[in-house]
Amino acid sequence: AIIFLYRHVLDVPFDDKIEPIRAKKSRRLPVVMSQREVQHVLSHMKGVHHLMARLLYGSGLRLMECIRLRVKDIDLDQKLIYVLGKGDKNRTTLLPEATHEDIKEQMTRVNAFHKKDLENGHGEVYLPEALARKFRGAAKEFRWQYLFPAKKISTDPRSGISRRHHVLESGLQKAVKTAVGKAGITKRVSCHTFRHSFATHLLENNVNIRVVQELMGHADVKTTEIYTHVMKKDITAVRSPLDAFPSAQNRQE
Repeated sequence: AIIFLYRHVLDVPFDDKIEPIRAKKSRRLPVVMSQREVQHVLSHMKGVHHLMARLLYGSGLRLMECIRLRVKDIDLDQKLIYVLGKGDKNRTTLLPEATHEDIKEQMTRVNAFHKKDLENGHGEVYLPEALARKFRGAAKEFRWQYLFPAKKISTDPRSGISRRHHVLESGLQKAVKTAVGKAGITKRVSCHTFRHSFATHLLENNVNIRVVQELMGHADVKTTEIYTHVMKKDITAVRSPLDAFPSAQNRQE
């Protein structure tokens, strides 16, 4: 477009060897809720969506990471979640103790669903092709079932197999949007805001930024550093450089 402008509109010679300078994209700061705001939003949620939202915030999960969690990904003893993250990159993050009992109850419900599905000739869950070949029969094992399964069995259009998939992400998105409205929060809050708040609140609590980077699954610490721009800082604890001068020099003669 620039070459056309120079040659045909402005009639100015253009050197093809000179590459145009691209303007740097300005990086938008993430929207973050305070801890009080997070509590307020969560107080307006219930059921499985309440549990899922608590995991978004308490573990720093992305929306689809939470939706796609499987039973085997939860380690209650070690208080950890094993996450298949963005770009098929695995990471380990925190499993909040506050969610343990609800997680156990959810696993019990999933197990009941699974047993009933097996009795009815189903019980198979989707597995990536490579995993399905490597672990034959794993698709019908309880540990591979989704932690948040759909209420109904559906037919996979690609394979034609009828099975229970995970819940749709739109359900959680709508639940969060409704809760934010009831909480009277005017910020542009989405499911991803819980993840941003998780990282920011850890940094505010003096957790090492390299640890936060690992929990978030960031390849570069510079991605994590953006949260230092939105974290709450106690400037009242900072001493003015003027106060370091001797008191006599600060007084006007």
